[in-house]
Amino acid sequence: MNAYGYTVFDVETPNEQNNRMSSIGITLIDDGQITGSFSSLVNPETYFRPFNIALTGILPEEAEAAPAFDALWETIEPFFADRILVAHNAPFDLGVLGRCLRAYCLDFQRSVPYVCTVQMTRKLLPQLPDHRLNTLCAYWEIPLDHHRAESDSYAAAEILLRLMERGADPGRYLRVFDLAALKTIRPEGRWL
Repeated sequence: MNAYGYTVFDVETPNEQNNRMSSIGITLIDDGQITGSFSSLVNPETYFRPFNIALTGILPEEAEAAPAFDALWETIEPFFADRILVAHNAPFDLGVLGRCLRAYCLDFQRSVPYVCTVQMTRKLLPQLPDHRLNTLCAYWEIPLDHHRAESDSYAAAEILLRLMERGADPGRYLRVFDLAALKTIRPEGRWL
């Protein structure tokens, strides 16, 4: 195991534009174990689509009482700075993060190192029928309240830890995401 800290995160969105978040869950991993967590509803300051309400269970009136992303960023930025970011289907979550930073004109590092647990499990567990979060949680008996950001981030953290316990090196799956261009700019491969 390496000494890098991992921030495993998940976001839920209010509509199909995926440019704002309605919830965020964060689980921290240091020295091969979960060391902390954070979650919050987020006021997206935009409309909610019925599909997203049904999927996430987040009602517009609940989110209206939550902080907007720019106010929340002051609290969560330290969880993202100088850490390796991890998510299940990471380009989606990183894209939402990048769009939120842009929408609120917030300064942050332009690119971030990341690991995607979908990509890792596709290569390391090819025998599974698919690599969805709920499939992997059933495989490893990890509790999951799907599409609840705090539960999804915890589940992805557990998946990463179980892969590491089996000898997987996340450094081999590391990529770099450009938060301004909203795309992966360095393909996977050990570069730390």
